[in-house]
Amino acid sequence: MADYGDGKPRLLQGNEAVVEGALYAGCRFFAGYPITPATEISEVMSYRLPAVGGTFIQMEDEIASMGAVIGASLAGAKAMTATSGPGFSLMQENLGFGCVAEVPLVIVNVMRGGPSTGLPTQVSQGDVMQARWGTHGDHPIIVLAAATTWDCFILTVKAFNLAEKYRTPVILLSDEVVAHTREKIVLPPPGALEVVERVRPSMPPEWYVPYEDNARGVPEMGIFGDGYRYHVTGLIHDVHGFPTERPDEIVPFLNRLFRKITQHFADIQMVEEELTEDAEVLVIAYGSVSRSAKRAVTEARQRGIKAGLIKLVTLWPFPRKILEPLLARVRGVLVPELNMGQMSREVKRVNQGMTRVETLNRIDGNLITPGEIFEKLVKL
Repeated sequence: MADYGDGKPRLLQGNEAVVEGALYAGCRFFAGYPITPATEISEVMSYRLPAVGGTFIQMEDEIASMGAVIGASLAGAKAMTATSGPGFSLMQENLGFGCVAEVPLVIVNVMRGGPSTGLPTQVSQGDVMQARWGTHGDHPIIVLAAATTWDCFILTVKAFNLAEKYRTPVILLSDEVVAHTREKIVLPPPGALEVVERVRPSMPPEWYVPYEDNARGVPEMGIFGDGYRYHVTGLIHDVHGFPTERPDEIVPFLNRLFRKITQHFADIQMVEEELTEDAEVLVIAYGSVSRSAKRAVTEARQRGIKAGLIKLVTLWPFPRKILEPLLARVRGVLVPELNMGQMSREVKRVNQGMTRVETLNRIDGNLITPGEIFEKLVKL
């Protein structure tokens, strides 16, 4: 176990920091399959988890990995898997199962170039829309994006907290640059960060209604092995977990799935602002690109350009209400990203003509540089 709180700086890469964040949050089960550039998460988990009484299993593929993680969570363990693009594609069906059965779990997707095998060792941000809509059907989802090694630690803790609090799968998007960049971080002591545990039933097992609605929209979660036996299915189900085709049960259930997220936007939606108070031009970025954007904004300020940065931490649900006031008062917005324009479409949808929105896209497996962003800011 890491010596949390000893005050000693550690030189960790992003993938290693994900492991430390998971352990800090209480993760005690990991099932996965090695894949570049996420393999270090599995590798470090393979010896760190057993050392704290947890379980590591290398599965035969990513489909089975998700099934194992779902089962472990239903049995009471905080559970996680990690993968990259092709593996994330294989996880989508069981991800949908986790959503409809309301199973808390964390998926780390370290993005690489695609589609298909693509560019296995190079950076991309091409899975943003897949993270939102990859599994079929109407469903809410929580997706966070890490940009630094510290982000990898703290957002893994946050991902587990959100998963447990709202009984939902949570996706943490990293990318090849973030995953393999080594930075100095100091791990906080136990108790310094909030660690959320799922709400368990307070009534006897025979009184338990597994999917009963409440003010939070999040049912208490019985644990298999504690006497709370209930039906778990991927079908739309009634409050007892049994399949239903009754509209008066289907509609309230699906509405509750959305409500448990929408009524807690203030807790879920996160951004980091840099120099936005008097900004005339704004950069909206996430992941590794936000690092280049931060440097570009600093250089722009030194040249007399009033630039600001919004670093998106929560990608989904998209933090519309946080951005709208800023979009309404700046002269222009730049959205740099390592894809053909996935998040920029969302910015434009929210913008509705309030200001000018420009894009900067790169798809060759290389990072967008501060200089490229700065040049666009000058023109903007």
